[in-house]
Amino acid sequence: MDEEAFDAFYAASFGRLVGQIYAMCGSVTEAQDCVQEAFIRAWDRRRTLDVDQAPEAWVRTVAYRLAVSRWRRARKALLPADRAHAPRTPVEPDVTRVALARALQALPADQRRAIVLHHLADLPVAAVAAEVGAPVGTVKARLSRGRAALAVLLADETLEEGRR
Repeated sequence: MDEEAFDAFYAASFGRLVGQIYAMCGSVTEAQDCVQEAFIRAWDRRRTLDVDQAPEAWVRTVAYRLAVSRWRRARKALLPADRAHAPRTPVEPDVTRVALARALQALPADQRRAIVLHHLADLPVAAVAAEVGAPVGTVKARLSRGRAALAVLLADETLEEGRR
């Protein structure tokens, strides 16, 4: 991939990837940082990246792994006494988006990743399976369980909003 093709790839997919990683990790700034770092790594490999071999999936996988690594490092660095100094969650203006982000965060990581890749990234089940390294049947089960859990969680959010 030459420089012009990479620039076009970056412009076309950066925002979409940030949205997908945000849905997986729950922090917009963390998602932006991870996607940016993944694109920096992709830039170094741009000559070997092939448009036909789904470079967006490669960048998404790298960004997701960076987010997981950052989360693990942050978790280890925080002691129970330091919780008062933990960064506050940014306030999101859209109530629906906040409810969905909260509900996604309540899901197990495997289910959340499958839901985001399939429903937000519009990847077919086979592509999700390839990206996460799981059999298609496992991905289907994660999607089914994740959707069922989201339905309950989002129904609870709706009930809570109705009570206020």
